[in-house]
Amino acid sequence: MLLKFISCSLKLTAAATCVALSASTLPDLPEPVTNNAVASTSIRGKTYIVSFMGIGPGKQHSDIHNKVFMHTLGEFGWQTLPPVPSQQRLNGRVAASAVALNNNFFVFGGFSVNADGSEQPASDSYRLDPITRRYTKLNDIPVPVDDAVALTYQNRYIYLVSGWSDHGNVNLVQQFDNFTQRWSQATPFPGKPVFGLAGAMAGNTMLLCDGVALNYYSDKKPSYQSEPACYLGIVGDNANKIDWRLIAHPTGTARYRMAAINSQIDGKDMLVFIGGSTNPYNYNGIGYNGQPSEPDSKVWVFSVAEKRWLKAADTTAVMDLRSLIEIDGQIYSVGGMQSGQQVSPRLIHHPIKLQ
Repeated sequence: MLLKFISCSLKLTAAATCVALSASTLPDLPEPVTNNAVASTSIRGKTYIVSFMGIGPGKQHSDIHNKVFMHTLGEFGWQTLPPVPSQQRLNGRVAASAVALNNNFFVFGGFSVNADGSEQPASDSYRLDPITRRYTKLNDIPVPVDDAVALTYQNRYIYLVSGWSDHGNVNLVQQFDNFTQRWSQATPFPGKPVFGLAGAMAGNTMLLCDGVALNYYSDKKPSYQSEPACYLGIVGDNANKIDWRLIAHPTGTARYRMAAINSQIDGKDMLVFIGGSTNPYNYNGIGYNGQPSEPDSKVWVFSVAEKRWLKAADTTAVMDLRSLIEIDGQIYSVGGMQSGQQVSPRLIHHPIKLQ
């Protein structure tokens, strides 16, 4: 898709002539990055895209960083913003969550990896003003999580659904109220607690799918297992009350670290799921089974009004996503891994074509 901006020139008659000029496609990130938290927002006619943290092409613990890049639509390239702070002095995070709410960006959770391979979850969260480019520390997440899903509601609430915390998954739906700046607990997630799940929300309806569960045994250590399951949640009059329903899975095969977004297709709300891998993996793209993971090209589209899955054409394969962005009605992934576990700087356009 070509993005447009308006250039106006004044003639001697004082009449203004405005010509629509075509801008190039969205520029690539300054450097390849994956497992980065991304979001976008529009303020006073300007649209901002931000990429928080993640891991670089080396895919080693030392490649995890706190870098933040922001692109202003219609301008060239990306600007480097101050790094995400850390009261724990973490050098970087992967598997964090980011959303845009009330003209600000919010970033939650994630984890860092120590030299010995141990993981350290982040408990602190921040709000970033894209205009002043300053961070404000928020109250800590009651239960720190990574690889969770962050959803916004009524331009006021943020839900953090499930995810990994220290030594296992949690079934919590932790709600942050941006008016009161307080956390509370909403109706718990009804399925197996998972990490690396994906979800999106339209109006008062959220849909969460897949991820990885931790299976326990009597005679051996717990193991990671893909969880092909989708749950629809409808928020009631009280934002802490969620009516959960099991929804038929679109394929029966779970995807890990795909991403989802609410989009309008033919004027109707659709929840669109893109990317991920059918082989769950560690932060380096190698599966927990020791096999290299490859990205998926399938697109799942859920009609909110009809409460059913629609068929859609495949898209560019990409995995290791935290979220998607929508610019001028078009969906993009930002960074991630492509074939061969290659860390990418690309902003990939994912046109949605129903079949």
